Amino acid sequence: MPDQDPVRVAVDAAYRDEWGQVVATLIGITGDWDLAEDCAQEAFAAALTAWPRDGVPRRPGAWLTTAARNRATDRLRREATGAAKLRQLAVLARDPEEPPLEEIPDERLRLIFTCCHPALPFPARVALTLRTLTGLSTAEIAQAFLTVEPTMAKRLVRAKRKIKEAGIPYRVPPAELLPERLNGVLAVLYLIFNEGYDEDDDRRALAAEATRLARFLVRLMPYDAEPRGLLALMLLHEARRGGRTQDGVLVPLEEQDRSRWDRELIDEGVEVLEGALAMRRPGPYQVQAAIAACHATAPNMESTDWVDIAVLYAELARLAPSPVVDLNRAVAVAMADGIAAGLALVDELASSGRLDGYHLLPATRADLLRRDGRVEEARAAYQEALVLVPTEAERLYLSARLREL
Repeated sequence: MPDQDPVRVAVDAAYRDEWGQVVATLIGITGDWDLAEDCAQEAFAAALTAWPRDGVPRRPGAWLTTAARNRATDRLRREATGAAKLRQLAVLARDPEEPPLEEIPDERLRLIFTCCHPALPFPARVALTLRTLTGLSTAEIAQAFLTVEPTMAKRLVRAKRKIKEAGIPYRVPPAELLPERLNGVLAVLYLIFNEGYDEDDDRRALAAEATRLARFLVRLMPYDAEPRGLLALMLLHEARRGGRTQDGVLVPLEEQDRSRWDRELIDEGVEVLEGALAMRRPGPYQVQAAIAACHATAPNMESTDWVDIAVLYAELARLAPSPVVDLNRAVAVAMADGIAAGLALVDELASSGRLDGYHLLPATRADLLRRDGRVEEARAAYQEALVLVPTEAERLYLSARLREL
């Protein structure tokens, strides 16, 4: 089939847009995660046969949901031996016709909160979210997270078993639990985004999926500010991707070619952030997005409002205390109030031991020492950072800085 075959294009688009909804709907009806995924996969395969013959339906999602539901009914009818299976079959047999599109509830919200339930280990939440909401295969998820497929498959099996055995409810949490549980969902999406925020094409797909899920969450929860804050943060980071590396080497912010930044994404990120801030319910993702906006909208390093950024980091430290936040604040203070003030904060962090083994602590200290003309101390700090650095792009950057000294 040609690459640009219109039916194939339509099926691929439906897969991106409808997979999560089809799976979520079947899980909501049957309670069987594996059955839902298998029947959804069969429905998309059936579309490749039926749509060239009958034409692409006006509502692809409704067609696919009906097809998947019919396959689930057939499977359960063949396998129905116990009371539980018969009950599932009875539910599926009711209301065989699809309701009007505007009456179809979006089950994906329940699916997101179930995948990200705090009873599941964090790696399992990430894997389950990607598998059930985006349709990425187990092999694709394993490759993106630099592990082997059998390991990822076991992780997914254990997560589904935990949901069943622990009786984790398939629902949006009640109002009193929603803020805490929403933070867990946002943390999963942001981790997926960060895993894909590099130049590896296999992993870059993760950032795109995380951004798509964040957009979707904003649509489903329009009156919550933090999903908008997270989406704005992702857009503003993604906008600067083009300037982050050059020939595989990390480029520091002050040396990046800002003409390579995506102005449309910056404008969209700022607009989304303004919508979140207008709700007057501040949260850590909104603050991080505001910091990213300060960088993204500054025409050059010299005009960056470092005083404002330092204030924002202080607010972020209040909302979400973390030694990494403190380290970033130290850099902002150094730029706003002088190298000595920033170095004092960095040295305080180093003596606390809270960032032992974290490569950006000596790397940050090295950069500030270099700026302050303390060459020998800077050289020693760069060497310390090189022992700890996790990525090749960062290693090449630090090595180049060390050679300059």
